[in-house]
Amino acid sequence: MWRWLHPYAKPEATYNLLQKLLPWFVALTLVTLITGVIWGLAFAPGDYQQGDSYRIIFLHVPAAIFSMGAYMGMAIMGGIALIWQIKTAEWAIPAIAPVGAALTVVALLTGAIWGKPMWGTWWVWDARLTSELILLFLYVGVMALYFAFDDARTGAKAAAILSLVGVINLPIIHFSVEWWNTLHQGATITKFERPSIAASMLIPLLICLAGFAFLTVSLVMMRLKNEILRHELHRTWAQQRLEQD
Repeated sequence: MWRWLHPYAKPEATYNLLQKLLPWFVALTLVTLITGVIWGLAFAPGDYQQGDSYRIIFLHVPAAIFSMGAYMGMAIMGGIALIWQIKTAEWAIPAIAPVGAALTVVALLTGAIWGKPMWGTWWVWDARLTSELILLFLYVGVMALYFAFDDARTGAKAAAILSLVGVINLPIIHFSVEWWNTLHQGATITKFERPSIAASMLIPLLICLAGFAFLTVSLVMMRLKNEILRHELHRTWAQQRLEQD
């Protein structure tokens, strides 16, 4: 069933696949992100309570969602690296971690900017905010562990273990607004019932979500290509690709 995946355990095959897919993902990123951001910031109606200040949702929500999505992807790669000892999965960990950390920073900063007019303060030790901050620390910890050892395989194994352990923080982030009494608003688009947001605001938000998804994948692809070349530079095929690029 999974035999079609076996060739991509080889770094060269993975690199070639990334080379083919990356232009498509970059194009989709530009189309969806530009469309969604312009629609949301310029043409979506103002909120009846928050006015125009709510518009930061078109950056904050996608960044927050994919800060968690990137971590889940990193943890999956960590599990594959530990179980099947696939080198490209190991190299995916340092490729994903900085992207996820950047998304987490964007989520925290936009949340602070949004929170100031709504809550009257830039930061509170709210359950959602605190667990999102812990996510940033986990990303930093994974990156630090990966490069902390002289033996690259040992560092990759340590980073993979931490990425798997840190997965427990993801449901805490998601359900914190339901488990505890927090200032952070509840779910709007991830509820099982009808989303509590008007369609005129929901559509550009969904487009922004797609844009951030394509952006996240594109950045990870770029970084993974570099990681593969960095580790395979002693091989002829990698030297040829580097010369071509």
